Amino acid sequence: MDHTAIDKGIAAHARWKARLNNAIDTGRMDVPVATVRVDNQCEFGKWLYGGEIPAEQKRAEHYATVRELHGRFHQAAARVVELAEAGKAGDARAEMASSGEFAVVSSKLTLAMSAWKKSLT
Repeated sequence: MDHTAIDKGIAAHARWKARLNNAIDTGRMDVPVATVRVDNQCEFGKWLYGGEIPAEQKRAEHYATVRELHGRFHQAAARVVELAEAGKAGDARAEMASSGEFAVVSSKLTLAMSAWKKSLT
């Protein structure tokens, strides 16, 4: 299995922090919150749910963990967007802080993606 999609996914999800901070600063996001919430619309999500990953990998613990955390990541990101668009910048920033839901899930997702990649080499 080509693991460059995992590398790209890690990088793309890291960029979400900047996008969300911008949404907090401006009070609006460049995509609808409903799109942010679903985990199969980003490039990594399309790959994760698509047909490129072999069936045996989709049965592996790493895949299940990444898929679950990826869904939680998008839920947490959507929550930040909802707060930002509602003018609740302080609450949105709290979600982004080190103990906030977005920050915690984002970190767990990155670690899980890295562990999955390492298991493939």
